[in-house]
Amino acid sequence: MFSYAKKTNSLKMTTLLAAVGMMGFMAAPTSASAAEDCVARGDLDAMYCDMDGDLVADAPAADKTVDPDTLVFAYTPVEDPAVYADIWEPFLEHLEKVTGKDVQFFAVQSNSAEVEAMRSGRLHVAGFSTGPTPFAVNLAGAVPFALMGGDDGRFGYTLQLYTRVDSGINTLADLKGKRVAHTSPTSNSGNLAPRALLPAQGIVPEKDYEVVYSGSHDQSILGVVAGDYDAAPVASEVVERMVQRDLYDPNDVKIIYESKPFPTTSFNYAYNLKPELIEKIKEAFFTFDMKGTALGEEFKGVSKFVPVTYKEDWDVIREIQAANGVKYTPDNLK
Repeated sequence: MFSYAKKTNSLKMTTLLAAVGMMGFMAAPTSASAAEDCVARGDLDAMYCDMDGDLVADAPAADKTVDPDTLVFAYTPVEDPAVYADIWEPFLEHLEKVTGKDVQFFAVQSNSAEVEAMRSGRLHVAGFSTGPTPFAVNLAGAVPFALMGGDDGRFGYTLQLYTRVDSGINTLADLKGKRVAHTSPTSNSGNLAPRALLPAQGIVPEKDYEVVYSGSHDQSILGVVAGDYDAAPVASEVVERMVQRDLYDPNDVKIIYESKPFPTTSFNYAYNLKPELIEKIKEAFFTFDMKGTALGEEFKGVSKFVPVTYKEDWDVIREIQAANGVKYTPDNLK
């Protein structure tokens, strides 16, 4: 069981690891293979190699793998880390049982501290937010393998581009010369994603259609229904909640474009863990039932962890980040 003493130690570890993150990214030891013999690395830091082309760090030689007595687990930065120590407690007890290891919860204070903790070998299993995940992969040797999902295996949300059923707009090409509502400049699915993804489909926001900022996903879809806008890109999860609250009649609108799912928080293991331990970690995630637990109550609409791969399931995020000029460096990790 997670005792009060263990939670207290977790908070002490948080202070230590946060201090490490504040000192900046430290140089980590590199193997001769990674530093000198690697001929395929992609965006990975020089301390890693990607000979198999899966875009994540290759496992080191067997004598370089680690098998810690205590697994350190972290979840992405939140406003009240102490609360999340309680929320994650049922899962961490399960992780201890399956792996046979002590598990320490690390309540992270920032994305940079979390990435640096894994890079320096102080963090072994971690949840990274959608945007920071590529930074964790490339700078810290994180290997995404799971997301929270539903019973049917679905996860995440999509960008859906709506128009009225009677608008006469049936394809993206029909948006030329139209008035399209984006939500706000910093929104992923409401602005950055359409700016990154639609040009490949032959339509360029602001060049081919007028962009009008609505202020929110709700206002975008309601504006489409009212005829104030010809179309609008919105987040699927927001629209679903609006339908559940009877805020508009879904029969009044139609979808003319939908992106691949945007993944939510990724769950990762450090690339250099002992293979047998990695398998036990995966087993713990994929055999845990969230229903009826504090974790399941906190994250509505999910019931289990589902398997993912970075190369396939983060391709849309990498595409969006590339289109917006994102480089995977410590200075760009916010």
